Amino acid sequence: MPCPRYASRALFVAVVACVAPVVLAASTFVNVLTGSTNGIYYPLGVALAGVIDKTPNVKTSVQATKGSVENLNLMQAGRGEIAFVLGDSLVDAWKGNEEAGFKQPLRKIRGIAALYPNYIHIVARADSGIRTLADLKGKKISVGTPKSGIELNARAVLHAAGIDYKEFSKVEYLPFGESVELMKNRQIDVTLQSAVLGVSSVRDLARSLPIVVVPIPAAVVKKIGNAAYSDAVIPANTYNGQAGDVPTAAVQNFLVTHDDVSSDVVYSVTEALWTNLDQLEAAHSAAKAIDIHKALQGMPVPLHPGAEKYYKEAGIIK
Repeated sequence: MPCPRYASRALFVAVVACVAPVVLAASTFVNVLTGSTNGIYYPLGVALAGVIDKTPNVKTSVQATKGSVENLNLMQAGRGEIAFVLGDSLVDAWKGNEEAGFKQPLRKIRGIAALYPNYIHIVARADSGIRTLADLKGKKISVGTPKSGIELNARAVLHAAGIDYKEFSKVEYLPFGESVELMKNRQIDVTLQSAVLGVSSVRDLARSLPIVVVPIPAAVVKKIGNAAYSDAVIPANTYNGQAGDVPTAAVQNFLVTHDDVSSDVVYSVTEALWTNLDQLEAAHSAAKAIDIHKALQGMPVPLHPGAEKYYKEAGIIK
């Protein structure tokens, strides 16, 4: 009997039951490239590795990294099999944008799935006087670790708004938690963080002092000129003291591999992802936004044949 096509995640079991499991003949090692241990990629990567590890003859490891740019360069060099990356970094890698950290086009990269969106948060202390992007000039800002996917988000948004790093009185390159501590101590005025809605670092900051979430108008998002960016909204009351909706930009996250990884391995990884979302959701709430019906939306690189096989059997690719 052919596998049924389903309309919702609830019917995954019916699909999976019709697909014979892939059993790899020899031991295969899968290294999952993530991000910093206090970020989102790392717990999701640990959870994904845990479910991949249940595939016979597969052994996994999880590597903490500096994030998207490092992950993509490691993948191109064959030093990882699976990686979490931001969409704009993925676009830049495929094109070979040297300013973004890619000296040449990384044409070995292949897609597995679109995951969840990051929302660009520009968060200022309320007493800083910052209310618009134009008010950022002359202020002290933290933009994420150097050449990370987050810092590339900062460069893209600020450039589109006509603001150069030289126009700040100080630029810090720090992760979320350290940036928040500097905000609390009034050592910086504003931080740019690219993360899921309700990110804990901004919640923590908003509980500690009054904040302003600075809007990113749709016209600025359009000027970014990268298809990975889209208009988005941070809904009212997402953070303490945020009374109204705030327009911003969103960037999709992706799970990728490279073309030297076998179709059987990538099929198993894809199957493990979509049949164990509950375990990823338990690892981090960001996974609640992962939807198989959006798995191929905005994919800027070719889909790996192993992932394509799974989506055809699941009825996602007709």
